[in-house]
Amino acid sequence: LSILLILLVPAHTTRSPDCGGILTPSGLRYLAEVSKPHAESVLRKDLMAPPAPDPSPATPNSRSQIISVKVDKFSLTLIPDTGMRLSIEVDLGTTSDPSTTKEMRLSILAELHVEMNPEGNLELVTSDCKPTLEEVQSTEELDRSAPHKPSGSDVDKQINVEKICLEVSKLLLFPNERLMSLAAPFPITPNCQVQYLPLAAPMYSEQGIIISLQTTFQVAGTAIPLPVSPVPFSMPEPARSSPSHLILALSEHFLISLFSALEKSGALNVSLLSSLTTATLAERITQMGSLFQEDLPVVLQAVPRSSPHVVLEEDKAIVELFLTAQIGTGSSLFQSFLSVNVDVTARLHLSVADTRMIISVAAIEDIKLSLATSDVGPILAALLEELFLPTIREEVPAQLNAVLRQGISLPHIASFTYTDVNITIHKDYVLIPCNLQHEARTR
Repeated sequence: LSILLILLVPAHTTRSPDCGGILTPSGLRYLAEVSKPHAESVLRKDLMAPPAPDPSPATPNSRSQIISVKVDKFSLTLIPDTGMRLSIEVDLGTTSDPSTTKEMRLSILAELHVEMNPEGNLELVTSDCKPTLEEVQSTEELDRSAPHKPSGSDVDKQINVEKICLEVSKLLLFPNERLMSLAAPFPITPNCQVQYLPLAAPMYSEQGIIISLQTTFQVAGTAIPLPVSPVPFSMPEPARSSPSHLILALSEHFLISLFSALEKSGALNVSLLSSLTTATLAERITQMGSLFQEDLPVVLQAVPRSSPHVVLEEDKAIVELFLTAQIGTGSSLFQSFLSVNVDVTARLHLSVADTRMIISVAAIEDIKLSLATSDVGPILAALLEELFLPTIREEVPAQLNAVLRQGISLPHIASFTYTDVNITIHKDYVLIPCNLQHEARTR
């Protein structure tokens, strides 16, 4: 049993969230607002379709037809600990002949929640649905004193109540195929991808719908092992309701994993062309003069010697890079003549464009250069710093920013982008309140 428990513990620790989001009540109201025209289009298509032929030979032309569909009310509200409530009121215009029109009111009240299906994808599910149909107004000579529900009317027969309830989730702009897009892989570099996997069905609190996600990275199509977070991450809930539609949270471990994935993909390998040549280097280090018969440019080829580290403090994000730089000639066949260790501490700047977080090196805070081999005396350390630190200080940020400038896709669903973003960096996590912006597809 103890052996079995030892085997199970690592599997459990790797299934822990490192980022997530809270869809607020404001966000739900926005989703309802942008879903209203979509719902009207879907209902118009379903309800105004030509009716099936009446098998009864009697009065073949007396069936009522729906000639207009207008969604008057469309709301989506949060039910803490349970899910969401969808409320729809639809005005229907019906006629059985050119001289007779009726206005009907179709009301739909549905309870919705999001489940995780066996494939590991989030799925919008209808748990309860209650449609009602009432007559509001008629041009016929009927008692108009009060609305009433027509019993067994032709309109009742034409509206397939069971179908409406079965497909009520399709009236929203985030049906299940869009929810599945949350877990789609997104490229970071040509051979590195990121993917956000939901760990469980969302939770529902007064602050909103809370989704916990685990990030995985792939290099050349293969998932790579990442360092395990020593502290499980949980979504920090705001103390009061937020005016933003969505609050994203990224843990410190998320950023450490990102830079580790970039390191394993080779994206942090840099080649730095210095302003020195072998001739100018020989003027300062006389031993170099006997190594080269011609004057060649001096190049530094740096690779990480261990995984990068990210530290989040209040209003500050720091990355620490641990590089080994081979110093050699810039000929077609690189020849190294010296190896140095370079430790770079840089401050990061975070921003969001569309649905991507843009990370850039804002400033180099510290650089330490030390000899990686003992083939030369330590007295050269100060001279090497003088010769190569300016190149490292200028070129390392420039090359890192060239890698990072495309950004990393944040968790999102298709056809929605982020606006009004306000990033705040806290100890151990980054908070990103933002609003949703629906991008209508153009044909």
